[in-house]
Amino acid sequence: MKMEEGMQLIDENGKFNMEGLQDFMTTTEFAQSHLSYAIVAIIGSQSSGKSTLLNQTFHTNFEEMDAYKGRGQTTKGIWIAKCSDIDPFTIAMDFEGTDSNQRGEEDTAFEKQSTLFALAVADIVLINMQWPRLALAMQLLAHIVEFSVSLVPHVEFETPLEYLETALLEDIEKIWVTVTEPETHESALLSDFFKVEITALSSYEFEEEKFKQQVAQLRQRFVHSIYPGGLVSERREVEPASAFSIRAEMIWQTIKDNKDLDLPDLKVMVATVRCEEVSEEKLKRFTSDKDWLAMKEAVQAGPVSGFGGKVSSILENYISEYDMEVNYFDQEVRNAKRGQLLSKALMVADISFSFGAGLYHSIDGILVVKSFKARLEESLNEGQEYAASIRLCSESCIHEFDQGCEDAAIRQSGWNASKFREEVIFYMLSELVPMYEKQLTHALEKRVESLIEAGERDTWASIRDLLECNTEATVSEFSDAVASFELPSSAIDTKLQHLREYARNIVEKKAREAADAERVLMHMMDRFTRFFNLDEMPISWYHFTTEKNIDEIERNALSASLKFLSIIAAIRLDDTPDQIENVLFSSLMGRNVPSSRDTGIRTTTDPLASDTWEEVSPKATTLLKPEDCKSLWMKFKENVEFMVTSARSSQDARRRTRREILAGLAAGVVVVGGVVAVGPAAAVAAVTRPAVVTAFRTVATRAIFRF
Repeated sequence: MKMEEGMQLIDENGKFNMEGLQDFMTTTEFAQSHLSYAIVAIIGSQSSGKSTLLNQTFHTNFEEMDAYKGRGQTTKGIWIAKCSDIDPFTIAMDFEGTDSNQRGEEDTAFEKQSTLFALAVADIVLINMQWPRLALAMQLLAHIVEFSVSLVPHVEFETPLEYLETALLEDIEKIWVTVTEPETHESALLSDFFKVEITALSSYEFEEEKFKQQVAQLRQRFVHSIYPGGLVSERREVEPASAFSIRAEMIWQTIKDNKDLDLPDLKVMVATVRCEEVSEEKLKRFTSDKDWLAMKEAVQAGPVSGFGGKVSSILENYISEYDMEVNYFDQEVRNAKRGQLLSKALMVADISFSFGAGLYHSIDGILVVKSFKARLEESLNEGQEYAASIRLCSESCIHEFDQGCEDAAIRQSGWNASKFREEVIFYMLSELVPMYEKQLTHALEKRVESLIEAGERDTWASIRDLLECNTEATVSEFSDAVASFELPSSAIDTKLQHLREYARNIVEKKAREAADAERVLMHMMDRFTRFFNLDEMPISWYHFTTEKNIDEIERNALSASLKFLSIIAAIRLDDTPDQIENVLFSSLMGRNVPSSRDTGIRTTTDPLASDTWEEVSPKATTLLKPEDCKSLWMKFKENVEFMVTSARSSQDARRRTRREILAGLAAGVVVVGGVVAVGPAAAVAAVTRPAVVTAFRTVATRAIFRF
């Protein structure tokens, strides 16, 4: 395509040729001119020589009217062409005649639309006015003035007609006065909107040579037009050439849709579209960059030395290119799109970063934690002190983590490793907690279980002392070990609190295990048996049977068992007294309780017919409700009843035997197992015979348990 011949930008039906315009911009390298360009448009009556004037002035090759074929419509729609040998890069726009007979007198829509388009797009508007058709030209000029007042930017145009310069200037002033102005411009002058220059040219048909000489002089007015002193040196808010296609299409569509032509809004829209195009193009180039692809492949296998610096350098090239290409667009828009470009590029890079180099700061801190655990285990196996080993191993691992992050970080991301660093340290800290949990478990479980089973009066006081002593020792040791961890005190305090709660949970767990109904019943039976048979083992059963009071022994055994029940009824980890023991003894033992203290409880209702304990500390944890205790006691009493009854029967039998022996002694005769012995010596021998002792033990054993 020879761009001097031009291409049709908008056809006679108003269709915008975007594809052709993009080809035009690529072929002419228009986009590379950035802000160094100018747009010149020419409007005027049909067959007034507009195309000829452009061709002669700018060395373009628009189609011209053939006078021998009649004065018909030559240019249809709007055409553009590159001007030859003019600095800056200049585009000429040739418009269809404004009073085309072919369109008809009533079809003025395209005329108005194209005129407004010329004013909105071009830096310089040439109005070609011929003397024979001056009235029509003045009518067009009035339209131009009215359109221009409604536009926000400053509009400049050139009107080549020097012959009637004075008259034209006066008429233009009159037009300005009669135009209805927006309120924002009601006091504005014509010169605030227009830079008017009038140039007279000879007739091309009758004075061709003179015309060409004058056009050559006119052409010089467009050389360096944007430089200081040039025709449009004072133009403002120029958009980059790369956005011309987008801007032109948007303006034309706005005009076609009969919307208000708000050029500032269009400027933002154009900037948005163009900056987004550039952004996407740079992102595409970045993702297909051979150096980046090589880095991406390498990092899949693991951390790559200098990853961050290398990727930063690649990314910087494309960001810089973006900045250069959109430098002249709306700052707010270009900055926003730059941020999007950077964000998308970093997202692509961070995917690889997380697979490879990013493992240094991955959310689970796998590498650091594994290294920490391995080094700590090795140090402890070598016999190093625990807290010192933790400090040395943690400091070493964090130092390596910091170096890895510094090496892997992408500069443009503004990434701060502190968050990930803190997470890694936190996970290292978390790895230590199970070790100290194990230490607490070892120190508490067996001893708490033993204390509960012993069931002494000071059981819970002993458990409290044990819990506090071991918990504080462990917490202190843990605090010393993690003193070098660079974490907020709140994070460490959370772990310390966890250890305290863990220790308490050990106690509560063991207490709940002991409070199982079957286990409680077993311990009560065991305690009763121990107390009930406490003095049964001496060799002299003869002495036992004559002096021991079974009722008293039973009361003591029952009291010991009930004492255990009161201990296991609730967890008391605070030193607040309660009435559980008093309630149980008052309700279950009554007047038979051998107590050294006054329970002070007198009630006609059953205090055990409830599921809560009165006067129990809010911090205490109920293990057995009052009704549960009553139920267990009733079952317990049933189990020990046979033992007590058997003991009483055995005692009565022994008393009878003793009476018979004493009576026989008095008579000098003793009958033992069908054998008759005579005299005191025989009686004494009979009493101590192994057979008699064996028989006693058999009776006692049968009386111990019945479940």
